[in-house]
Amino acid sequence: MTSEGLTTSTVPIELRNVSISFGEKQVLSDISFQLSCGETLILLGVTGSGKSVLLKLIAGLLKPDSGEILIRGENIAPLPESQLNPFRKLMGVVFQEGALFDSLSVYENVAYPLRESGLTDEDQIEQAVRQVLSFVEMEEAIDKMPAQLSGGMRRRVSVARAIVNQPSIMLYDSPTAGLDPVTANTINILIAKLRDIQRVSSILVTQRVQDALYLSTYVYSPERHELVPANSDGRTRPSTRFMVLRDSQIYFLGTREDLMRLKDPYLVRFIS
Repeated sequence: MTSEGLTTSTVPIELRNVSISFGEKQVLSDISFQLSCGETLILLGVTGSGKSVLLKLIAGLLKPDSGEILIRGENIAPLPESQLNPFRKLMGVVFQEGALFDSLSVYENVAYPLRESGLTDEDQIEQAVRQVLSFVEMEEAIDKMPAQLSGGMRRRVSVARAIVNQPSIMLYDSPTAGLDPVTANTINILIAKLRDIQRVSSILVTQRVQDALYLSTYVYSPERHELVPANSDGRTRPSTRFMVLRDSQIYFLGTREDLMRLKDPYLVRFIS
């Protein structure tokens, strides 16, 4: 994916020594990591550990007190709001509550990012909207209002809206929070489908450790339209790492195997 004015760096996201505080509370301190192309980084931590703040920093919704936030090699931290749009076009963001516009239909909710980006051809808009609603299996709800949708349906529409501009980066903020297990599994399948079919780079914030472990060991099967164990039918394990935040810093960063192998009492208690 290319965007006018951006570099061709192969690293979608890189943070270098990023810190932010609110008043006297240090939320994140000296955070550094890279997200590779096609990789999923699963972000874990107790409530208030700074997970959502980290996503907002990457999306340009917050400014760090110090450090660099590189999107495709460009540091967005010092940029004014007026210069962030090209970078945001690379990203799709799914918030915990879906954040749909209650006064707009499903069609208009999904079309909103296209109109904001300057697209005016209604045929193109309709084609793109129907395509992504079909991808999330919600095309039959195209004329419904958000109030007519269940929580899981609203979450799927929010995914459709996030991907309508074909982003190369996805940011998920607790997308399965508050959902029943069956509906949560539907959202996990969508996340894996985007990862394995569209090859997007993702950061996933979750409080549900079972979701994290599930996504790291299962892959999407286009033939079966469900998740299957990695390495079955020749499918390799997805590129996935885990990052645990604690006391404003990165406490752990590594693979699932690293996470399960360590005997650190905090990590053992956290993932059990």
